[in-house]
Amino acid sequence: MKLSVIIPVYRVERTLERCVRSVLSQCYTDCEIILVDDGSPDSCGDICDRFAAEESVIKVIHKVNGGLSDARNSGLLAASGEYVTFVDSDDFIAEGTYCNLMQIISTHPEYDILEYPVYVYYGAKDKERELVFNEKEYVDSVEYWLAGKAYEHSYAWNKIYRRELFENVRFPVGKIFEDIHILPLLLAKAKIVATTNVGLYYYCWNPNGITALADGKALGSLLDAHLNVLCELSLSHKNFDDFISYYMHVLNIQCDVCRLTGKDATVPTLRLSFIRSLAALLKKSEGKAAVKFMVYSLFGIKGLCAFNNRLLHR
Repeated sequence: MKLSVIIPVYRVERTLERCVRSVLSQCYTDCEIILVDDGSPDSCGDICDRFAAEESVIKVIHKVNGGLSDARNSGLLAASGEYVTFVDSDDFIAEGTYCNLMQIISTHPEYDILEYPVYVYYGAKDKERELVFNEKEYVDSVEYWLAGKAYEHSYAWNKIYRRELFENVRFPVGKIFEDIHILPLLLAKAKIVATTNVGLYYYCWNPNGITALADGKALGSLLDAHLNVLCELSLSHKNFDDFISYYMHVLNIQCDVCRLTGKDATVPTLRLSFIRSLAALLKKSEGKAAVKFMVYSLFGIKGLCAFNNRLLHR
């Protein structure tokens, strides 16, 4: 078995069939589909069983509700493929995606992770857009994280992974924004990460989903994941300009956490070259980040958070 496709299922009776059929319709056949019914109280369990009765490539796991991370972990335990990927059950895959991606992996068996394009927020006319990538290989996970801005698209589902990366690595149960908690752990084990412009994952907008309804606690979990990465990064890394962009990204999350929770900032204050940092942000046409960096340099993180709260969230 070459590929295991893991689909967590919970309260998605309206979208589950579209999701599963999009995977079944792929031209790639050397795969298994693992449906993890996470104690869904609607008809999802019955839909899963019906699919399994009709399609021999489908396995179904029925379990007590434990959340998205727990469902994915259950799927990983049952997976037998050399590679694994994930699909959320309210999303779907463009035709031919896995066939083309697995052809790339067949040509490049040295790839540990292959990331492919996403149609982000499909169904929300004012938000939807296509996230595309260049054909690129990264042998340095820090370069992928910073220069490739992996921190902005750390989604679990638009990637094919070598399954052995998940040995002793599991999604954190009880954590929100679990994807960004686990990706750095996988990158630490990966030797080569590649991006491609082939294939397309449709990430469907859900106004009642975790992203749309993220509160201070949820964003605090996101911030914690980024703080773990920041602690591992060195300012002496060759790509200083990209580090500044990432640091400002984390500071934005910190300001939102402060605004929503009233708690003090926990992001470390760094001594950064004012001219070099400002020049880097302006060179990248990150004007808003440049303004925020000036406020941060003058008044610190607390001053930046106050600036964000008073001027940018009116």
